[in-house]
Amino acid sequence: MNKIDLFCGCGGLSLGFKQAGFNNLFSIDFWPDAIETYNHNMPNSNAYCECLDEDIVEKLDKYYNGEEIHTIIGGPPCQGFSTVGTNRLGKRDVEDPRNYLYQHFLKFVKHHRPYCVLIENVKGMKTLDKGRYLNHIISEIKEMGYNVKYEILNASEYGVPQSRYRLFIVGYLMDNFEFPKPVDYKVTTSEAISDLPSLDVYSDLKDCPTSFVYSKKLTDYQVLLKGKSKLIFNHEPTNHTEQTKDIISKIKDGGRITDLPEEYWNIRKYNKSFQRMNSCEPSHTIDTGHRNYFHYKENRVPSVRECARIQSFPDNFIFLKSKTSQYKQVGNAVPPILANKLAIQIKKYIELEDIEKLREKRKKLIKG
Repeated sequence: MNKIDLFCGCGGLSLGFKQAGFNNLFSIDFWPDAIETYNHNMPNSNAYCECLDEDIVEKLDKYYNGEEIHTIIGGPPCQGFSTVGTNRLGKRDVEDPRNYLYQHFLKFVKHHRPYCVLIENVKGMKTLDKGRYLNHIISEIKEMGYNVKYEILNASEYGVPQSRYRLFIVGYLMDNFEFPKPVDYKVTTSEAISDLPSLDVYSDLKDCPTSFVYSKKLTDYQVLLKGKSKLIFNHEPTNHTEQTKDIISKIKDGGRITDLPEEYWNIRKYNKSFQRMNSCEPSHTIDTGHRNYFHYKENRVPSVRECARIQSFPDNFIFLKSKTSQYKQVGNAVPPILANKLAIQIKKYIELEDIEKLREKRKKLIKG
């Protein structure tokens, strides 16, 4: 089966679909760093850097080879919908121009009419402006002739060691589609990253190696993400001051900055969202900033690789460019394990159909 991925980022959604057996016709994102990482890890996947605007059809059809498109997937940027991306008054910006990038996505879908379309966004899209954006997307997809279902899924309920709520909208020409069922067991933070080498011993960043070998006994999750990898990359410490490390040390496993002893509150101003990861529970949401949460045991923020593990990227997926860029790439991504479960469902329900009837339905919709 073939797919196209728009607003693909570094490739979390695409990776999950690749693992489910989808062939990538092409992928597009406007951030060069993300595209470089995508192409490094999934060579020959035809990922390109383009600014997606109202000319999306004309811009992208030069990459289209005419093959059958089974699904178009993507996550239009979500800063205007996100509760993290609030303005100075603490409110989400209803008129943020990024709120309308989904329209370009839908324009491309309307032009090609795949059998299925998947849109990922933050859960805030559901409630922003009393649901106006979500209702508009659903209405437009239905007008194209698709059935529509949407759900807010928590990644921790699908094998990802992270509490991460995201909205998924599926438009489908098939007779039916069902979202994947939650799994019975939630993977904890320690089960995800406890095998990674300690970084406490590297007081000087210049002494830290660029890669590590595996040494500890692995959990099932760690075995899954390790795969056939021999080395660990993107596992470098952040250079904290001694004062910062001392402050972090006063917060227990799973604790918050509000747990600090009273004498520490006059040292500096704190972001009240600061917290330690809880080793016995799934991590909280991995974001693009990475400085609001600390390792559950060591007195530092998590490394890029630790964040990638929590996002369910395999260890052979290497992040390129600056460390700041790497954190952003990881934080923006759809967890590949969750993406894979969605891909399996889409593939399953397409395969249940009479493909010739689907093709006829698509042709009629294109002709209008």
